[in-house]
Amino acid sequence: MAELSKEAQAVLDAYRSSHLSINNLAAALRSAADQVEPDDGIAAEVQRVIDKLLAIADELESLCE
Repeated sequence: MAELSKEAQAVLDAYRSSHLSINNLAAALRSAADQVEPDDGIAAEVQRVIDKLLAIADELESLCE
C-alpha cells in the first residue's frame, strides 16, 4: 500500500478506531473535518463544509444511542 498523507492517515485511523461501523464512519468524518484548513482565503466556505461534515457525524452517532 502506498504511504498516506498525514491527513489521510488520520481519517483512516479514526475509521478503524471504533467497533461499530456507524461510529467508524462518524469518527472518520470528524477526523476529515479536523484535517480541513482554509488555505485559499475562503474561510467561510471551508467552515460551512466542516460544519456539514460534523452535522453528518452527529446524525450518524445518534443512530447508535
